[in-house]
Amino acid sequence: MQTNIPPRNTLRLTRRGRLVTLVAGAVAAGTAVAVPLLLLAGDRDEARPATLVIPEGWRASQVYDAVDKALRLPPGSTRKSLGKAALKLPGEAEGNPEGYLFPATYPIPEGATPESLLRTMVDTANDKYGLAPVTAGAQRNAMNLHQAVTVASIVQAEAGSKADMGKIARVILNRLARGMPLQMDSTVGYALEHDPAPAGQGSGQVQSPYNSYQRVGLPPTPIDNPGADAMRAALNPTPGDWLYFVTVRPGDTRFTADYDEHLRNVAEFHAVHQSAAPAQPDGGVPWSSSSAVPAPPSGG
Repeated sequence: MQTNIPPRNTLRLTRRGRLVTLVAGAVAAGTAVAVPLLLLAGDRDEARPATLVIPEGWRASQVYDAVDKALRLPPGSTRKSLGKAALKLPGEAEGNPEGYLFPATYPIPEGATPESLLRTMVDTANDKYGLAPVTAGAQRNAMNLHQAVTVASIVQAEAGSKADMGKIARVILNRLARGMPLQMDSTVGYALEHDPAPAGQGSGQVQSPYNSYQRVGLPPTPIDNPGADAMRAALNPTPGDWLYFVTVRPGDTRFTADYDEHLRNVAEFHAVHQSAAPAQPDGGVPWSSSSAVPAPPSGG
């Protein structure tokens, strides 16, 4: 089963110290004398950024960190503010905004707080997801809105390109319809973020409700905040009977319903990445833009 857990890019909103050199010219006895004056401005606060950029696929933890930095707050401030933010989330979310912090560029008005910025993101998601076509698309695929957002979040994490999103969504829905575990490393990665030292080793042994190797069905929440393209793919997946996929190399994602063909694709993936990657201390293949784990026909 192809999965995609690239290291996520984060937006660094940091202060920078600047060394400002001012040269004052003094003229004495007809001779020009350069007098350097050094002002160290590193301790001065720069103006707060005017906007906050939330990229597609960021997890809530990344959003919280970005808000803290944008508002010049101590780390953890935004996460602690959740209880008083009064976010308008669906009941199935159980107060967890993961999946509903809509990716966009947000202005940071004077007097902005973590609560106000989070509310704006959730309200933007509600505006997008509350449209009739979204509701109809979810119902057409026998899902409620929360499930559709969860599928979209997996699509966002797994897809190497927009072109693959519709097919990946179809693989997810096909496997759910057959009662097969999704077997997506992206969900295991989410589990590891929330429990860095879980019991067991390897994708199949991480003890977590987000381990889609062990458990059938969708994870309990979205695993990131998907963008409009991923949501569109979840609501309108590409028609097909695919059950497996693997990105052999960038731009070359193989989809199939045949397990033996999938194993051949996985073997090619390993051949490509083992030959291209530097040797690892444990003999493994380093994380790249994709990795592959075969899934047996039964899904077990």
